[in-house]
Amino acid sequence: MKVEDFDFYLPKDLIAQTPLLKRDSSRLLVLDKETGEIVHKHFTDIIDYLNEGDTLVLNDTKVIPARLIGEKEDTKAVIEVLMLRDEGNDVWECLCKPAKRVKIGTMVKFGDKLKAKCIQVGEEGIRKFELIYEGILYEILDELGEMPLPPYIHEKLADKDRYQTVYAKNIGSAAAPTAGLHFTKELLQKIKAKGVNVAYITLHVGLGTFRPVSVENIDDHKMHSEFYVMSGEVASLLNETRKNGHKIISVGTTSTRTLETVMNLYGEFKASSGFTDIFIYPGYEFKGVDKLITNFHLPKSTLVMLVSAFAGKENIFNAYSEAIKERYRFFSFGDAMFIK
Repeated sequence: MKVEDFDFYLPKDLIAQTPLLKRDSSRLLVLDKETGEIVHKHFTDIIDYLNEGDTLVLNDTKVIPARLIGEKEDTKAVIEVLMLRDEGNDVWECLCKPAKRVKIGTMVKFGDKLKAKCIQVGEEGIRKFELIYEGILYEILDELGEMPLPPYIHEKLADKDRYQTVYAKNIGSAAAPTAGLHFTKELLQKIKAKGVNVAYITLHVGLGTFRPVSVENIDDHKMHSEFYVMSGEVASLLNETRKNGHKIISVGTTSTRTLETVMNLYGEFKASSGFTDIFIYPGYEFKGVDKLITNFHLPKSTLVMLVSAFAGKENIFNAYSEAIKERYRFFSFGDAMFIK
């Protein structure tokens, strides 16, 4: 299968640059994966598609202000660093720009409170840094860092909390799980009041989710690993949901990859944590997800491949064509899609 098979034309003016005033006022395209039927709704209507006894699965990761602009201590050259993954003991895997200026031993300074020493050089701009600071790292990042908005967003974000879900809890993501941005606390309360279970798992979004595919054949693409956690309580709830004949609704591709990772490892849901580099594309058989809430994704991305695996490539491309015709807003701050 070729990466080019997942390309499509998107007018630039459909790329949402700012979030809507109200999170749940976004539009919702409902796609029936069996029939290909498409219905146009609003996100608040999602409650009509969730039934008592179903379980809605949300990724409660929290985005860190992971984008840092610093300078090399010796030459004062400007270096941009995107913090991707905490490796423990103040060592972080990062993406650097321009990477060729950062070699082992390079010291990058960010203001007066934070320095980073390069201790390992990887491929495609990846570097490992030892961070040098005093105090609490996340407080320093709140002061020095910027929200790592995707490169296709050119507007300044007025309220940085709009690039967090309302249930964000576990710090560690370099990008938001954007399907969850549509939920408000009030909508989640209404969903619970209907008898729908709401469960939280964690996957810290990193390079695996948002790095573009640079190979020609899909089989040659290597996913970057990302850290996930599923608790025993959530695993039991998900197994019970299935046993009772109810549905598991995954919110976003990151929740989906976590659920499928656990099912592939154990054949059931189980308390677990670790790193996953699961790559889902057409031909994959889903084991842990019945329905999916997602956004509209970039052409040729691993995310558009995942939703094509879930709903069928023809259905997805028909739905995307319809969304473009109806002028839906695309990507991180865009509208939503429900695949049932």
